Amino acid sequence: MSSQVRGGTRWKRFALVMVPSVVATAAVGVGLAQGALAASFSVSGQSFKVRTDSLVGKDFVQYGSVAVGTDMKGEKAAHAVAVSGFSSATITNMCQSVVTPNLPFDLGSVTLRLEAGTNAKKPVEATNLYLDVAQLDADASFKNIDIGVAAGSLKNPNRPGSIGIQPGTQANANGFAQRAEEAVLTDVKQTAWATTAGTFKLSDLKLRLHSGTDEQCF
Repeated sequence: MSSQVRGGTRWKRFALVMVPSVVATAAVGVGLAQGALAASFSVSGQSFKVRTDSLVGKDFVQYGSVAVGTDMKGEKAAHAVAVSGFSSATITNMCQSVVTPNLPFDLGSVTLRLEAGTNAKKPVEATNLYLDVAQLDADASFKNIDIGVAAGSLKNPNRPGSIGIQPGTQANANGFAQRAEEAVLTDVKQTAWATTAGTFKLSDLKLRLHSGTDEQCF
């Protein structure tokens, strides 16, 4: 495993992304905790926060794209994002939160907070993971990284088991992209719009609702 520096850029505090978006119901959360469901989540019209001690991902790819969804008024909304993909990933001590403001009946703002993988021996596990990120702070290292490739070249992975551009993603084929055999991120704080995964297993899942905004992950 090695940390790469090219063109004078140090890939620390690197804008990656990780972990799933907040699950809206406990039933879905339990299914994911048991590894029973594929995952495709977004928080309509809202970004969400994620904090984790570490993420180790295999067959990393990253490229620019646009996340298109529906805002809280039912209107279409678009956001520029950095899409990160991994063929598989393990995540330790994960926390994610989303705030729903201005609820009726004088409830005010409510924070939905999810925690999983708090035991280092039972991390969160994901396969075919894609993440749409708006902002991220982390320490990162990469193994065999290839920086500055065209996004179009990611469509046909050159290694068995690798992943390319997510089907249906809006991406400029000639735009900037990068890939690596492995990415290791630690001390992660991220804001994202959406996540999809082939499978997601959330060990030791805890999901809570909190009044106000003090219980966000960061």
